[in-house]
Amino acid sequence: MQRTPEQQAEQDAYGLLVRQCIAGDQRAWHQMVTGQHRRIYAICYRFTGSADDAEDLTQDIFLKVYRNLRSFDQAKGSFQTWITTLARNMLVDHFRRSKLERATDSMDISLSGEDDGPTLAERLPDTGPGQEQHVAGLQLKATIQQALAQLSPELREAVILRDLEDMDYKEIALILKIPEGTVKSRISRGRAELGRMLQRIEGKVM
Repeated sequence: MQRTPEQQAEQDAYGLLVRQCIAGDQRAWHQMVTGQHRRIYAICYRFTGSADDAEDLTQDIFLKVYRNLRSFDQAKGSFQTWITTLARNMLVDHFRRSKLERATDSMDISLSGEDDGPTLAERLPDTGPGQEQHVAGLQLKATIQQALAQLSPELREAVILRDLEDMDYKEIALILKIPEGTVKSRISRGRAELGRMLQRIEGKVM
């Protein structure tokens, strides 16, 4: 995958941070955590649907990152892909231990299954001072979570990485350790199933 100059600069910067962390530079570690914490927490929250679980998992993930810094190989891929892989593996372990099937907090998934189809976020009412708009937004968010709870973990994680984390198919394939064709299939199936579930839920409500 060809990187842009900006992506290469970011990759080089994280490569330097990793080397500094390994050498015991605590300021470099703080900078690394600060730069990645929000994204890793968001991934954990979208998978678990629990703020408490997400916070605990985020801390565990960064502890694992610290212990495994020497395994990062800049020649094999970006730091973002590496840390997301670690996060995903811990989330899978978390699912296996707890057998949780909670809804994710996705607001940007295409309902039609197409890359350029209308997204869930676009269906939300405009955020404004009106109480009715606020209530409608909360109701739709709850409906989306209800539908997402019914997706299998395999489809859910593929959709989250593509539509929420904006990762390309190659990066997702590396993280999930599956072919790119399988990634595309899971994303398409996940979007389609989510759309059907939303239609059924909304049909029961109306």
